[in-house]
Amino acid sequence: MKRTRVKICGITRHEDAIVAAEAGADAIGLVFYSKSPRFVDYTRAALIASAVGPFVTTVGLFVNAAAEEVDRAIRAVDLQLLQFHGDEDDAYCRQFGRPYIKAIRMAPGIDLPAIVASFPGACGFLVDAWHKDKYGGTGERFEWQRLPKTVHFPLILAGGLGPENVADAVAQVNPYGVDVSGGVEDAPGVKSSQRIQQFIARANAG
Repeated sequence: MKRTRVKICGITRHEDAIVAAEAGADAIGLVFYSKSPRFVDYTRAALIASAVGPFVTTVGLFVNAAAEEVDRAIRAVDLQLLQFHGDEDDAYCRQFGRPYIKAIRMAPGIDLPAIVASFPGACGFLVDAWHKDKYGGTGERFEWQRLPKTVHFPLILAGGLGPENVADAVAQVNPYGVDVSGGVEDAPGVKSSQRIQQFIARANAG
């Protein structure tokens, strides 16, 4: 039986990382985008990354960052995977010597197969709600039926997910993984232990 992978993104506290790992998260996300309410500096990020153990993937999230900034984050924090949410191209994303996933905001009229084809170096694609002024973390969902019925790449579903709807999302989309941030929070950057546990359990309840 296929298992849906789970990433808990926007971790800002050491204790939340431990809860996520113990609840069965496959990955945690650390946001290195200063405009995000879930931004973490390198010192805090390194502490969080060290808390989850070797079998939980630590993901660094960037938005149109200078290459030097990404390099500094990689040197300071044990990042196994990079996630790019801005207007980066494949050549930019590949230069850091780490596997990467590319976020795609589902704008009206988007040609998803064409975008996927333009990132041959990506190891997966995260599809998220589109907002004209934001690069993710909106807490909004998009219409899942806009996604193709069959995809030939690891598809990670994000946008407006929470314990209340993740089982339905998995049943409809059958994604490789699901990604949640605000849907398991008490406040921006402050995760709820109960909601993390519920989300992970329900993502694979079917």
